[in-house]
Amino acid sequence: MALKLVLLAVALLAVWSPPPVTATVTYDHGSFVINGRRKILISGSIHYPRSTPEMWPDLIQKAKDGGLDVIQTYVFWNGHEPSPGQYYFGGRYDLVRFLKLVKQAGLYAHLRIGPYVCAEWNFGGFPVWLKYVPGISFRTDNGPFKAAMGKFTAMIVSMMKAEGLYESQGGPIILSQIENEYGPLESYNGASGKSYSYWAAKMAVGLKTGVPWVMCKQDDAPDPVINSCNGFYCDNFSPNKPYKPKMWTEAWSGWFTGFGGPVPHRPAEDLAFAVARFVQKGGSFINYYMYHGGTNFGRTAGGPFITTSYDYDAPIDEYGLLRQPKWGHLRDLHKAIKLCEPALVYGNPTVTALGHYQESHVYRSKSSCAAFLANFDSQSYATVAFNGMHYNLPPWSVSILPNCKTTVFNTARVGSQSATMKMQRLGGFSWKAYTENTESLSDKTFTKVGLLEQLNTTWDNSDYLWYTTYVDIAKDEEFLKSGRYPYLTVMSAGHSLHVFINGRWSGSAHGELENPKLTYTGNAELWEGSNKISILSVSCGLPNVGNHFETWNTGVLGPVTLTGLNKGKRDLSWQKWTYQIGLHGENLNLHSLTGSSNVEWGEASQKQPLTWYKTFFNAPEGNEPLALDMGSMGKGQVWINGQSIGRYWPAYKASGSCGACDYRGPYSHNKCQTNCGEASQQWYHVPRSWLSPTGNFLVVLEEWGGDPSGISMVKRSVGSVCAKVEEWQPTMENWYTKAYGRPKVHLSCDRGQKITNIKFASFGTPQGTCGSFSEGRCHAHKSYDAFEENCVGKQFCSVVVLPEVFGGDPCPGTMKKIAVEAVCE
Repeated sequence: MALKLVLLAVALLAVWSPPPVTATVTYDHGSFVINGRRKILISGSIHYPRSTPEMWPDLIQKAKDGGLDVIQTYVFWNGHEPSPGQYYFGGRYDLVRFLKLVKQAGLYAHLRIGPYVCAEWNFGGFPVWLKYVPGISFRTDNGPFKAAMGKFTAMIVSMMKAEGLYESQGGPIILSQIENEYGPLESYNGASGKSYSYWAAKMAVGLKTGVPWVMCKQDDAPDPVINSCNGFYCDNFSPNKPYKPKMWTEAWSGWFTGFGGPVPHRPAEDLAFAVARFVQKGGSFINYYMYHGGTNFGRTAGGPFITTSYDYDAPIDEYGLLRQPKWGHLRDLHKAIKLCEPALVYGNPTVTALGHYQESHVYRSKSSCAAFLANFDSQSYATVAFNGMHYNLPPWSVSILPNCKTTVFNTARVGSQSATMKMQRLGGFSWKAYTENTESLSDKTFTKVGLLEQLNTTWDNSDYLWYTTYVDIAKDEEFLKSGRYPYLTVMSAGHSLHVFINGRWSGSAHGELENPKLTYTGNAELWEGSNKISILSVSCGLPNVGNHFETWNTGVLGPVTLTGLNKGKRDLSWQKWTYQIGLHGENLNLHSLTGSSNVEWGEASQKQPLTWYKTFFNAPEGNEPLALDMGSMGKGQVWINGQSIGRYWPAYKASGSCGACDYRGPYSHNKCQTNCGEASQQWYHVPRSWLSPTGNFLVVLEEWGGDPSGISMVKRSVGSVCAKVEEWQPTMENWYTKAYGRPKVHLSCDRGQKITNIKFASFGTPQGTCGSFSEGRCHAHKSYDAFEENCVGKQFCSVVVLPEVFGGDPCPGTMKKIAVEAVCE
């Protein structure tokens, strides 16, 4: 029904002519101008398909509470047009509903139509059927591609107009994006690349949305399209024309995780430093990629080898909880930037060197003055003289002075709450098992001479493709007497495979994130007569980035050889091969209640490859986010009530460099990592909205042979919250303390929790970090009293940082701070 409604809407759009729109969003070199108001815009990426509609209002509100003006999202073509001309905008793909919630929250939207999105998303967001349009070549001056891209882009724009979603119509959309990070590929495609990018810009502008268009990482973006920067740092970026604003469309809050790789983290201090530097140097628009990363449900993860989690170390974590102190530290940064906005929006700062690695940027308007003091020395503190005063700048930091006198924020001094998260196990499950039939093929097979490329065969309707051939072994083969079996060698373009000989598992192999190609070599336990060799090739997400990635191959392309026969090596590549798309269990829909009744399930056993497991369970009480602990399993997929949670692969342990993390100095994605030697991903998000109170159906497909008895449901919640806040400085101006009061400690547990215990509190010179605080030489002995009185039994509390609150000054003349850790339950 939903599909029919969408098709009807699309048909109506084809004949309906929207009213003309008028420009209410403009720009100049200093800022964006929305309905006459000049603004510095702070944005965050939240991708609607990577969460559920039930999560959207809370995510958007937390983004607003964090100081964001704009929500940015891609538009995911392969989710909206799974078959040519067949559109879908329901469920997690209800783009209109998502944008209306953004509007309802009082925020703007940046719609990145693309329609190429990259995003570590399967096939970069392109539908697989697009690859098979006759004569097509992706992202170049190619007629079939431009026709398809133009049609989809126009359809999305028409839908947005029909729903009144552009700002000129009273809607939230203030910016649109066409293409995505095409500049680096343009040189590969030569003249056709340049003409394609020009065509894309002209096509988009011609759709007359009434809002500006953006092309990120596209230095030659033609007027009036704005070119923008993506990266960990963009302070040295300049737009290609002096009258365009300085935009940062992707300020990377962290990095994605690949199976077999460590989990990246980006310190809050460094991210704040990068953003403050960008604004200091005239930045008008900053977007955090990601602000909430979410989950690659189903088979939407690209790469290949991208994990199901797309947490991205974002300010709001995969489960929708605040990541502290990153969320709070950035919120405080945004407040400081907004205090400076009246001066910032006119651009043209005065820049002064304050030292070898220190400088100031001062912005002035008729009525305001704002200053940024930067110390980009990655090792040493610096004391600088500015405006008749002295300021102490930590290494790798920026201080923000909204009145050119008072420091209200420094990027290296984290005053916001931090938190430790816990994953509470709720118990295991009682399983039934069904072993995949590996001895006989289904009736849905076909035979060809030679080896077929996997994607061309499956069209990505399944991760799995069986390659089966037969080998006759004469009775005089020497190995039959010696027992030294021949070697089977399989060359594959990726991504993993399992070998079965005469129905028995023989071995497995897989590629890796940086190189999906693989070679399998193992003993072939053959017998006299006819032998069946079956290779199950498994994909793990289609590529999402690279020049003409639509031409890249996967699957068993050979050669496939037997070595150690009487005549030496035998090449099996050009024999007849029989193919089956998908597993028996997939074709029987074992992940669904109705499909599971088609086979007989037995008792569950451990370490069995290609085995399906099923169980029923009741939804856990409470409203905490849920996950499955899959740490005991190998590799496979999991479903709940027929909906795919995604791929899991905890047996692929992370290799890399993990250790201490220092925020100081340039960041790269492999600088601050965890999970080395452990699973890249152990926990798999289970949306509560997918559950019924009782009788939920859980199905696991295990490829490698894990132990299902170790699977458990877990709740994710805040374990403890911490804060470390410096006392009020006498040098602060009265205007600031009158407006914002003296410094306070703010502690807040998650919804449904209360502070049950004060684990640590010290006003003085406390040492350490959250979870490992200790008293310093200076300590007020009544430090605990204020928190036990004001906080225990409450979800959140605030305590003013003043000596008398903690029983008096324990060490006069020393700059003090309060450190506290409270337990949430």
